[in-house]
Order: sequence, then C-alpha cells, then structure tokens
Amino acid sequence: MTREDLQGIAERYLEAWQRHDPPAIAQYHALNAVTESPTYATLRGRKAIEDAARAFISSFPDAALTVDTILVDSPRVAMFTTVSATHANEFFGMPGTNRRIEFRNAWLIEIDADGLIAHERRIYDFTGLLLQVGILRAKPAKP
Repeated sequence: MTREDLQGIAERYLEAWQRHDPPAIAQYHALNAVTESPTYATLRGRKAIEDAARAFISSFPDAALTVDTILVDSPRVAMFTTVSATHANEFFGMPGTNRRIEFRNAWLIEIDADGLIAHERRIYDFTGLLLQVGILRAKPAKP
C-alpha cells in the first residue's frame, strides 16, 4: 500500500469521527481489530469499537476534532488531533455538566493488507479529561 493510500485511509477514518458516525468508524477496522484507549480500555472487534464510539459521541455530541498532523510510515500511521466538546450527557456515571473540554490525542494505527485498521492505540491525558468534566477534583499544589 502506498503512502498516499494510507494517508487517504487515515483522512477518511478521521472524517467518520468528525461526522459522528459510529458504524462508519467501526467499518474502517478489521473484523478482529484491537483498539487501546485510556477511556474504554482494550476493545476487540468492530462491535466493541462501534459501541465505544457511540458512547463517546453520546456523552459529547458536539465533539469537534481538528487534525493537527498525519504521519505515514507504512504500514503505520500516526495522527495527532485536538478534540473539543461539551459534556452534555452521562459519562462514567456523571450526568452532563455542560462543561467544555479540550484535549490532544495521538492515534497510532497499523493498517493491514486489506486497507483496514488492525491495531489502534489512542494516547491522551485521561486524568485531565476527568478533571475538566468534574469527575475528579485536583488539590492545589502546596508551595
């Protein structure tokens, strides 16, 4: 697969996220794909990946994803994004707070020979996200 092919797959995958389309998000993954996420742990298979996408989009229905950079090193792609959203609905047992969140995300994916995501690892500050939503509270640092 060429660099341009992999770049196109990554861009279309991120567009599915931008459209808030969990079935389309899942379809970019191989049937037995594995996704590792700080929020949803290790997901195995399209159904689990689709369910997690649906849960995130439900909690943050106005989520906007800005693509900062996409790097390709066949068969791997690294995508760096910024996510901003409003916590509108239940998230880890906490009802919507209408608080704004923003976090940077690194997506490390490996594409198989069929052009599908075989493995995905998402890296972001989950603790910071929980602080922004209000699930966790930080104590001020002592001087």
